[in-house]
Amino acid sequence: MPKVIMNEMEMMRAITRLSYEIIERNKGIENIILVGIERRGVHLAHRIAKKIEEIEGIIDVESLNIKPYRDDMDEDYDLPKDAKSLFEKKVVLVDDVLFTGRSIRAAMDACVDRGRPSEISLAVLVDRGHRELPIRPDYIGKNIPTSRKERVSVQVVEVDGKDAVIIE
Repeated sequence: MPKVIMNEMEMMRAITRLSYEIIERNKGIENIILVGIERRGVHLAHRIAKKIEEIEGIIDVESLNIKPYRDDMDEDYDLPKDAKSLFEKKVVLVDDVLFTGRSIRAAMDACVDRGRPSEISLAVLVDRGHRELPIRPDYIGKNIPTSRKERVSVQVVEVDGKDAVIIE
């Protein structure tokens, strides 16, 4: 039976906390760009950007499709011919759930193809553990210990009609 781990208010608090941590750790927002991993990471990145704008000022947001970079997909994708928009930027990757680390590895490869960032850090709404690669988040909304059999689902109002984190 599905269990709600975070409701709308808890998600909002986590996004506020992530926003402040990004500002504090970087001593402002100069040269920072938020890069949301498609699909739900993009919506979370825009929410973080909105909160940062209220506190510190406008911050750029880009979306990132990592499918061509995945090592666990059977489909062939053409690599994008993106402009060098991330060259010498401090990139903060934003994703909904961190599990094995494979999506983040793919996202880092995609970022490098968009220009050599000066730094890449990672913000996730949920860290559920079970890494297969040596990847750890710099900013965490909530740690949720899970078994490998459980499924963590982040719902955002923009896609799902409501905000919630559910464990099944």
